[in-house]
Amino acid sequence: MADLKERLLPPRPASAINLRDSSYRPSASGRLPFQGVDVSGLKKRGQGLRSWIRVDAYGNSQVIEVDKFTMMRRCDLPARDLRLLDPLFVYPSTILGREKAIVVNLEQIRCIINADEVLLLNSLDSYVLQYVVELQRRLQAAGVNESWQSEGPELSRRRRNRSFDNMYGNASPPPDYLPFEFRALEVALEAACTFLDSQAAELEIEAYPLLDELTSKISTLNLERVRRLKSRLVALTRRVQKVRDEIEQLMDDDGDMAEMYLTEKKRRMESSIYGDQSLMGYRSNDGALSISAPVSPVSSPPDSRKLDKSLSLARSRYESVRSSESVTDNIEELEMLLEAYFVVIDSTLNKLTSLKEYIDDTEDFINIQLDNVRNQLIQFELLLTTATFVVAIFGVVAGIFGMNFAVPIFDDPGAFKWVLIITGVCGVVIFGTFLWFFKYRRLMPL
Repeated sequence: MADLKERLLPPRPASAINLRDSSYRPSASGRLPFQGVDVSGLKKRGQGLRSWIRVDAYGNSQVIEVDKFTMMRRCDLPARDLRLLDPLFVYPSTILGREKAIVVNLEQIRCIINADEVLLLNSLDSYVLQYVVELQRRLQAAGVNESWQSEGPELSRRRRNRSFDNMYGNASPPPDYLPFEFRALEVALEAACTFLDSQAAELEIEAYPLLDELTSKISTLNLERVRRLKSRLVALTRRVQKVRDEIEQLMDDDGDMAEMYLTEKKRRMESSIYGDQSLMGYRSNDGALSISAPVSPVSSPPDSRKLDKSLSLARSRYESVRSSESVTDNIEELEMLLEAYFVVIDSTLNKLTSLKEYIDDTEDFINIQLDNVRNQLIQFELLLTTATFVVAIFGVVAGIFGMNFAVPIFDDPGAFKWVLIITGVCGVVIFGTFLWFFKYRRLMPL
């Protein structure tokens, strides 16, 4: 990985080193601005040269520096599509099919896929370097497999079927292999799905012990940790949901999938140009040979014109049938490719959904526990209030007998004992009556 960084990334200029020493200081949050992005080649927004990693169809990579307008002309893209790849902006995951390119913005993977090359923003992020290494490995492995393919009867039959294509320059690769743009798109989807799945797995490993600890001990610290965990979960779920919706939207739209088959469009364009040049050359040669032939105004069209018309009509009919069949097959290939990664990202989304449901269940369990404690406190307060009411009866009796007036009962030595007994019995009866009423109304479990 270190050798790949040294080979792909250009040497850092002295101005960039001085700039990092003076202005690129950690912010208040403790994180460097544009961390993970090679900002040495970035100047003002939308101006200056930028460093790109170019990977061709044979797996060779090189670093090129191209400005924004040159890249727009090279890939035939509008400025808003290139803005999706700008590291200075934050855009949701997007896959756009254009006339000559596919714009991919999937997490850290931001690239432009053409029919014969991939252009990535030069970055220090490990996932970008892994994407380059994996794409080179697959392209080189595919080249070795194609070169070592055996000359069997199946291959001979395919070559005979493509003989008519070769007549017009329409040679196409064997259908067993995905075209270059689909291979690059597959690696990008795999990198994005793997990255999101790894983050979901890390979140699961951190979440379940924390939630179990919270259920056993409810404290302010544990509640704050769960709150931060839930915020991270919501943000990750939103990102995974966006990737899933983008893949699902592509699978539902056959036009967008057909637009993404760049190799087929390039082959048609080249075959059309080659066929037109062949017909023009045939006409010019035929005209040169028949210069001395007499021309009659009432004669029928020459045989060369009839042959041109018949060839052109046959070629156009064959190309229309061939293109319709190939578009249908290519849509099926791309649809199967997208469906495979749709299952992967949907599985990741199900993990996050299950984790969110577990967090919601934990919150419900904690709320039930708190409600139970609150109910116990209310019951204790009700019992305490009832006991206070019973004790207050003794205060009422003491207040009555404390009045300053003559009562014959004061002369009896045993009167005080009977007053205490009667008051106590009345208090117990009143307290028992209240308890029976609470039990009858089911105000507390007794």
